[in-house]
Amino acid sequence: MAKAAAGGGGADDPVADQLRALGMKGVLVQMAERGQLLALKCEMPQCYHHKGRGAFDPVTTPRTKWAPSPDHYPILKSAGGHLRPENVRLSHVWCNNRDYGWRTQIRTLLAKDKSLAEIAEVLNGKGVPPAHGTNRWTAAMVRKAYVS
Repeated sequence: MAKAAAGGGGADDPVADQLRALGMKGVLVQMAERGQLLALKCEMPQCYHHKGRGAFDPVTTPRTKWAPSPDHYPILKSAGGHLRPENVRLSHVWCNNRDYGWRTQIRTLLAKDKSLAEIAEVLNGKGVPPAHGTNRWTAAMVRKAYVS
């Protein structure tokens, strides 16, 4: 009972209820019920929603870019990660897709022995949009995007 009293989860958890109201099912709802998801907010390092991290659209088919989405983190799905509480964070579809796009491009270039500065040049040359509030990729931004 102390768990629920402290806002730590349960079937009637407000975060779980908010996720269900948006049409979510699965691991994110389970995490909220267990007290493993404390707020309905985008947990990506960079959130792009103009209304902020806590604004989500209802789940539709297809999903809008601002619908909630489980992000495979820290182990990407493409690297064998699974949708389990220890490998999931809440994101917007758009924020998740942007992050994934950066990581896959950076990982490919790292595998070709490119330096972080060289990777920044490639991303800038391709017109890949950098993180919020910046115009160009730098070596430091490449590293931060890859490890965050």
